[in-house]
Amino acid sequence: MSDRSSSPASAAELPPRKARLPFANAWFFPAAALYAALILPYSVLALLGLLPAPPGLATSAGHAHEMLFGFALAVIAGYLLGPQPLRFTLALLGCWALARLGFLLWPGSWLALASAGAFAAGFAWKVLPRFLGAAKKWRNQTVAPVVAVLGLLSAIASGGFAAGFERLMLEEALLLVAILMFFMGGRIIAPAIAGYAQSRGWRLDARVQPHIEGAVLILLGLALLLNLLPWPLTRQVTGAVLVAAALLTAIRLLRWQPWRCARPELLTLLLGYAWLAIGLLLLGLGTLLPALPLNATLHTLTVGALGSLTFAVMARTRLLYRFRDPAAQPWIQPVALLISLAALARVLPALLNQPQQGWLLLAAGCWSLAFLALVLLLWRCREAHADSHRGKAGR
Repeated sequence: MSDRSSSPASAAELPPRKARLPFANAWFFPAAALYAALILPYSVLALLGLLPAPPGLATSAGHAHEMLFGFALAVIAGYLLGPQPLRFTLALLGCWALARLGFLLWPGSWLALASAGAFAAGFAWKVLPRFLGAAKKWRNQTVAPVVAVLGLLSAIASGGFAAGFERLMLEEALLLVAILMFFMGGRIIAPAIAGYAQSRGWRLDARVQPHIEGAVLILLGLALLLNLLPWPLTRQVTGAVLVAAALLTAIRLLRWQPWRCARPELLTLLLGYAWLAIGLLLLGLGTLLPALPLNATLHTLTVGALGSLTFAVMARTRLLYRFRDPAAQPWIQPVALLISLAALARVLPALLNQPQQGWLLLAAGCWSLAFLALVLLLWRCREAHADSHRGKAGR
């Protein structure tokens, strides 16, 4: 008796598999990488007087604003939004682009405020219910308020309402981004190393490390609140809290046994997490010791940690989508070292009190080359894997 269910005719009668929604990162990651490669180095050249500066980039605060609310927020949105209808993704990306244009050319204008507010509202509308409703552990639920406050700060800063408080707003935004880097970076690295360990015949027992994760989230949340208070004593407490968070972050990193990881894509992630620990430590010490240069403490977190982690996450996410293998394009991993070189070029001269113009140019060049290479990789990974059924659903 023949099995008709396996015949070509019966297989042809099966309804086609429904195409799934496309990932938002297919659009947000290339936009963020291209923005990082062009605008952020341009702002450095403008601050050095080598290029004309648009109004939004006339000060170092504008450079920091676009690093956090332009580049970083686009990467965070692309990673957290997940699959979305294409029309919604493009509309949200359009709001982000308008916010960038508005801030660069007309900072404090209604265009900058309205577009940044629309982007923050659309982003929060899609992301917050996922963490507030579905997440049962408080550590997972912390993503929701962090995203909400970060979006609110981006609208406030873009609308010019933070006049006189730019530095405070940027410090708060940097701490919020540090919380997301610590949390999301750990949730990516732990299972990746655990899978690698299993493939090599050994077991990684320290994975998420919930006690350390919870302690650092509490410490960074406390630093976020203490930083709002103007008293000298609270500044000292904030510094001590950040140093404690840095040490716990380093312990978490060491418990992942990075010396046993021989895969370059894992080492790239671990390097970014190491920059996060160093950046939190320097930020804490800089708060305790005002003599420590601000450029060194801030750029360890922004260029070193944020640059390295976002680079690694964007590359890994799209390589998995295209090839189901994060090591499918091995040439991209050494490129990530350019970001660490850029961070060293920003941090070491400031710590050593050396002339910085030449080092700034080196840092800008390394950063730009790294993210231009990432743009090329993202273009090569634009198509889905052959087994994927993601298509044009939800247009």
